[in-house]
Amino acid sequence: MRIGDLAVETGVSRRLLRYYEEQGLLRPRRLPNGYREYTDADVAAVRHIRALLAAGLPTTVIARLLHCFHDDDGGRIVPAACPGMVTHLRRERRRIAETIERLQTSQQALDTMLATVLTTVLTTRRSGGTPGS
Repeated sequence: MRIGDLAVETGVSRRLLRYYEEQGLLRPRRLPNGYREYTDADVAAVRHIRALLAAGLPTTVIARLLHCFHDDDGGRIVPAACPGMVTHLRRERRRIAETIERLQTSQQALDTMLATVLTTVLTTRRSGGTPGS
């Protein structure tokens, strides 16, 4: 199948499919005319890529782990025990947890600022003044 067919089949844009190829996630066969030729295995690979991206994995890690995933009889994505997989997944989980922690700290700081501003506005309104005066 050609790239347009793969895009329709997977719901992923041609541009994004080309990006996956640039990242080494897809390796379509090239026809003599330069067109890319994809297979049903590429359809499954795109589904796996999308699931791994949704899990927060960067494409560099996906490139190392993609071959470790397959579909079961029900069409669910199943990981196989590949060398280094647990290490990679634990590292990415730790990275995501640290990012969440930083974002929660930022959220708390913003909540404090917002509460302070709202208290100032309410106090000023009750006193009949204008904020900043």
